[in-house]
Amino acid sequence: MSQGDGPRDERSALQQHEVLVAGLMRPSAYPGPIDHVQRIDTHVSTVLLAGDYAYKLRKPVNLGFLDFSTLEQRRRDCEEELRLNRRTAPQLYIDIVAVVGPPESPRFVDAASGEPIIDAAVRMRRFEPQMTLDQVAERGELTPELVDRVARAAAALHACSAAAPAGSGEPDHVARWMYDNFSDMRDQVQSPDDRSRLDALSRWTRSELAAKRDQLAERVLQSRIRECHGDLHLGNVVLIDGEPTLFDAIEFNAELRWIDVINEVAFTFIDLMDRGFPGLAWRCIGAYLEMTGDYEGLALLRLYAVYRALVRAKVALIRLRQPAVKSQVRVREHASFEHYLALAEKLRNSSAAALVLMTGLSGSGKSTVAQTLAETLGGVRIRSDVERKRLYGLEPAADSHGSIYGEDATRRVYDRLAALAGTVLRAGFPVVIDAASLKRSERDRFVALAATRHAHAAIVVCTAPKEVLRERLRSRAMSGADASEATEEVLASQAGWQEPLDAAEQRLAAVVDTSGDLESVERRAAEIAATLRRTTLGRS
Repeated sequence: MSQGDGPRDERSALQQHEVLVAGLMRPSAYPGPIDHVQRIDTHVSTVLLAGDYAYKLRKPVNLGFLDFSTLEQRRRDCEEELRLNRRTAPQLYIDIVAVVGPPESPRFVDAASGEPIIDAAVRMRRFEPQMTLDQVAERGELTPELVDRVARAAAALHACSAAAPAGSGEPDHVARWMYDNFSDMRDQVQSPDDRSRLDALSRWTRSELAAKRDQLAERVLQSRIRECHGDLHLGNVVLIDGEPTLFDAIEFNAELRWIDVINEVAFTFIDLMDRGFPGLAWRCIGAYLEMTGDYEGLALLRLYAVYRALVRAKVALIRLRQPAVKSQVRVREHASFEHYLALAEKLRNSSAAALVLMTGLSGSGKSTVAQTLAETLGGVRIRSDVERKRLYGLEPAADSHGSIYGEDATRRVYDRLAALAGTVLRAGFPVVIDAASLKRSERDRFVALAATRHAHAAIVVCTAPKEVLRERLRSRAMSGADASEATEEVLASQAGWQEPLDAAEQRLAAVVDTSGDLESVERRAAEIAATLRRTTLGRS
């Protein structure tokens, strides 16, 4: 079927695909002894599970953004899938196999067998389906630590991926995909109300694209357009030996993977939001930014999050129009379309800007409290210990042997924290500054910055008995895994320059005693965040 053929030819090709798949459901179609074959379908592929392996076939469809109409197109797509996914999951992606024989009784053979090929498939090593993170989340087992490691895996992929070729990620290129998405959906929806909602989202998207045009262009110059995964939702992350492993990257259309890295993580973000984990969604974004330093990308997060939600809405409509879809499936997919339309409407709304400044001695639990505040507020945490290391080209856990803690170095760190806080506030999100902030001049700077940005300012004071602080510092030093290098000697010296909050600061302050158990500390932090949300929403 060529690209110009119509729906009738596509239906015929899909019917032939069904005949082929029916033949491949026979255990004798596979090399080696096979007892049972299981079939899994998506809107663009059929996966056959047999023995220790999974065989992924392309459906002969042309959806505009992908074209699997011919055998050659499907074979080339198999090669791309193998290349791309071996970047992150080489243990899963094995090879390409050929389908030979008559369509009614086909069989899988080595691609180099020389027999006439009627189709091709990617052969993968099977894994336990319950170990994909969407299933882990469904069981209530998705932990903050797992989310951090997903963010780390995404950051690692982006760091080693090629920068975009000319033309990728340009403002007009980004806009075309978003506009085409709306056109495709509007042509398919019947309800006047649905069309009205799509039109409102389209107008918002056009406005955002116009307002963010300079930032989109700057991202290209900063090499933030990379050969990404392209489809980074929880269902495409699996635990292999306990480690989150990215698989099933987009191979069928290069334009959908040569994207802004923030566009990539926006999909993970909305998937977590959609599954009822807003705190973990913000934790994922915060962890990714902390690893990469790409806080400027927050300016585009809302735009890309709305786009990603609408892509899911479009996929629901694609499933609706496929042949032989049962009526109950059509009802379910229409409900899914409505669901993602509502999610897009929710995501486009601005957050109320707020700046929260942490203060307290080393070991007082500021980072733990700051993380809970950021997750509950719907914003990001910026750690002085991490940014200090970044300024000097060091990894967070690297030991500087105290060489980056002089007065000039600390001044540079607070300059950077203020700049990054301004970046987050301009993007329209709350920011939590995780720093000691023991001097009044350090705190005044951030309170003034919040006023300049018309954001609510708050100060959160973390306290604990001195012996608790000393014990925490000893444990931290033994682990060697924290960005902070504070010692008991540093703690002792801090008493000499710590300046108490004045009356004006106390009116902005809340206190957290961190000497209790972690659950009570996080509960107190969440209470403070909830109060701040009410205050900021009241002002917005």
